[in-house]
Amino acid sequence: MIYTLTTNPAIDMNIKLDSKIQAKVVNRCSKTIYSPNGKGINVTLVLKHYNIESKVLGFFGGFSGRFILENLEKRDIKVIPVNVEENTRINIFLNNSNNEYKILTNGSYIKRNKQEEMLRIIDNLQDVEYLCISGSLPPGIDAIFYDEILKLCQKKNVKVILDISSNKLKDLLKYKPYLIKPNDEEIKDIFGMNISNESDIKDILLYLSKQGARNILLTMGDKGLYFYNGKNIYFANAQKVNLVSSACAGDSCLAAFMSKWLFDDQNIEEALKFASATGANVAESDGIGKLENIDSYVKNIKVRKII
Repeated sequence: MIYTLTTNPAIDMNIKLDSKIQAKVVNRCSKTIYSPNGKGINVTLVLKHYNIESKVLGFFGGFSGRFILENLEKRDIKVIPVNVEENTRINIFLNNSNNEYKILTNGSYIKRNKQEEMLRIIDNLQDVEYLCISGSLPPGIDAIFYDEILKLCQKKNVKVILDISSNKLKDLLKYKPYLIKPNDEEIKDIFGMNISNESDIKDILLYLSKQGARNILLTMGDKGLYFYNGKNIYFANAQKVNLVSSACAGDSCLAAFMSKWLFDDQNIEEALKFASATGANVAESDGIGKLENIDSYVKNIKVRKII
């Protein structure tokens, strides 16, 4: 069984304006969509689209937390929540056709006893084979929380998938995570490595592998994505779309890749094609969207083996 852990879930409020946003006047929106969100939750939702069952772990609080839990229940998704006092955060994505503005909040404060409750839940899981840890840490949780989880996973022989923006990612590679999914910005911010050409990418992937990452999926938005399994490096191009919101695109790309690759690690080309096509389809949607263009986009994705 795949479990996804979102320590800092959110409601995403996607707002569409028909004109430029202006100060000191009333700006009226043409469309507003509220979506249950959080990177691990997005992974679960897209896995479900591919008929792959997964279960959600996370911290949820207040009316906003209840909204997410009720929405996931309606979609027949199993959630094992840790309930907290403060409201789950609400993030805003504002799009006026020309630009996208992202307003992300910190999230609810998570007390230590609630963190320990989550650790006990993970330790007691009987059917967990993969744990996908995604997103940011909310207030109250120190980065050492990742160490506590990965040590538990080592003890239970659970394969860990990491998609986090924290500088802690450097230290977590010593636990030999099964798969990591950094993007190009995170490579620069976390590892201090700039990407200017494909030679840089080769060096970066080899470096991450030597540090302990067993498999690496490097996403680069409209520049495509790379995958390295310790033996070969592959590249898949990106489908061109009109950007509506970048929210959820990277998570959806990861989930699509997992849906094909986790169950057949030789199925790399198909996994990359569906990852690229899914990420593009989500980027042209509010939230995850209907995922109705994937099959047509897959035909436009070419995979190239680099080494």
